[in-house]
Amino acid sequence: MDVHGGARVRLFGLELPELLVPGHPSGEPAPSYAPRLTARVAQVAAAAGTHPRLLRGLAAGPEGEVLWVAEEAVPGVPLELLAAAGPLPPYRVAEIGADLAAALRSVHEDGLTHGNLTLRTVLVCEDGAAMLGGLLLGAAEEELCAALGGEVPRRVYETRALMLGPLAERWAIDAGAPADTWALGVLLYRLLTGHGPYPETDLPTLLAAVRDGHHHPADGCGPLRPLVERLLRPGAAARPDAAAVQRELRVLLASAPEPGLAGPAEPPLPVARPAAGPLVPRQRGRRAARAAAGAVADRQGPDRQGAQRPPRIPPRLLGPLLLGGVLLLLVAGLAGIVAVAG
Repeated sequence: MDVHGGARVRLFGLELPELLVPGHPSGEPAPSYAPRLTARVAQVAAAAGTHPRLLRGLAAGPEGEVLWVAEEAVPGVPLELLAAAGPLPPYRVAEIGADLAAALRSVHEDGLTHGNLTLRTVLVCEDGAAMLGGLLLGAAEEELCAALGGEVPRRVYETRALMLGPLAERWAIDAGAPADTWALGVLLYRLLTGHGPYPETDLPTLLAAVRDGHHHPADGCGPLRPLVERLLRPGAAARPDAAAVQRELRVLLASAPEPGLAGPAEPPLPVARPAAGPLVPRQRGRRAARAAAGAVADRQGPDRQGAQRPPRIPPRLLGPLLLGGVLLLLVAGLAGIVAVAG
């Protein structure tokens, strides 16, 4: 990162191929695409407003055969890095999607199309907020494709194919704001499932699937499935705009379960739990023996307790105790007679 006017910036380099002009005198500097691309980037930067979820594009300028595009930088992690670990939880994806929809809404209200919404252009900040960048770089790439292709659509397609590759987010059928919301649907699907909704092995296969609306099933999208399927519809009129997407995701987040409630009801114990019976604190000595015996008796029930409980008086003492009791009764009787006879 460099410092530009006191702000931390990220620099992106776009290679500029040499412009071949028939009949151009040899030995003289060849014309360059740099002025055209620089003018286009400056136009987009001037038209774009500010938004808390939109990384601000700063400037662009050529240096040799490279056009450098400067963009605001904030502390965070690229979304591409987070997605590499596997699918993200649905409600976390909803939070990211709501932030990106808000950024796209701002771009569209300024009369612009973003055209560069991918995992590489989203930054997740330290507080969890998602920031959308890549606006100026996307404008420079599209302008370069148009300059190289000229008035021949086939050449424009071939240039975009070489520059962008089979990345579904960059190949919407239509243009303008509906292309951005379609790309948002592709991105949400990718975050939820770990792969894109269309085959991306080669560009012709990808474009055929996009044109026909044949995407992979959205079973893994959870509560976001209805929204994702509407965003991936081939017809632009059938898709919600960025403002509607933002509202729908906010409603979904308002009903999200509290963190931790979706997990297991009981945390795993560090040791194996007994097959039956409560966990009791360990005790020592005779007290432990009495407590253990009482716990066993409680589990066996009242009937079995009476049947198996040991007698309180040992059998060998029953005879002496009985004889002693009779003698006490006799003594007590004689004492009573003497007292009455007086």
